[in-house]
Amino acid sequence: MNSRMTGKSAIITGAGGGIGAAIAGLFCQEGGSVLLFDRNADILGKTAAQLRSRNPGARIEIFPGDVSDPTDVDQAVKHAAVAFGGVSVLVNNAAVRNHSSVETSDIAEWNRLLSVNVLGAVNFCKAALPALRNSGNASIVNVSSCYAVVGRSGMPIYDATKAALLSVTRTLAFEEAQNGVRANAVCPGGTLTPFTIGRGVASGRNAEEMQNDQRSDSLLRRWGRPEEIAYPVLWLASDESSYMTGATIMVDGGLSIM
Repeated sequence: MNSRMTGKSAIITGAGGGIGAAIAGLFCQEGGSVLLFDRNADILGKTAAQLRSRNPGARIEIFPGDVSDPTDVDQAVKHAAVAFGGVSVLVNNAAVRNHSSVETSDIAEWNRLLSVNVLGAVNFCKAALPALRNSGNASIVNVSSCYAVVGRSGMPIYDATKAALLSVTRTLAFEEAQNGVRANAVCPGGTLTPFTIGRGVASGRNAEEMQNDQRSDSLLRRWGRPEEIAYPVLWLASDESSYMTGATIMVDGGLSIM
């Protein structure tokens, strides 16, 4: 259609690569304006350059910062509002993770993940809500995880933060419906991002081999691609999902029903 985001301006966190960059690319293809927010300025610049080359004329801004820093967040929202004349979509995608058990984890690990995965999203919602309300037809999309609703061992902090994000999404849906702001979440399953590939290569795997993995944790027997997560986010950001709020959409290759 190439017009789902026409007239809409979006802030996307964690947009330097992977799912965030794929979301930004689709938004640009569909006529939207995007501000890319990420901690790594160099990666942001490269991603923005790639998007501009693929989408001539697209309005793309970058803002390096930390979602856990309210000052960075406030400044990013103000930058987007001035550059685009408002903000109508917020995608909270930034996240960090670690691997530890409940027994071996320490409070510093919990605080770090909570500060980014939960409070980072809350910081952006708090800062962006006035602009979102002014848009008259706004959408917040929170990127959670299939493991917010499915148990496993080894990543209790990450999974707990992603479950908390679903709760925040539902609360936002209640609180902001009267203000014309919808809030929904997507829960990706295993997705083959540059981060995932990097971890695999670091452990001795071959990147091409990983692309052909027969995944046992997916009914579709494969990894998801970043753009396969980005398309549901695009739909939730667009007016096509105008009667949806407070919803959780599983984008996990069937993992959550296995």
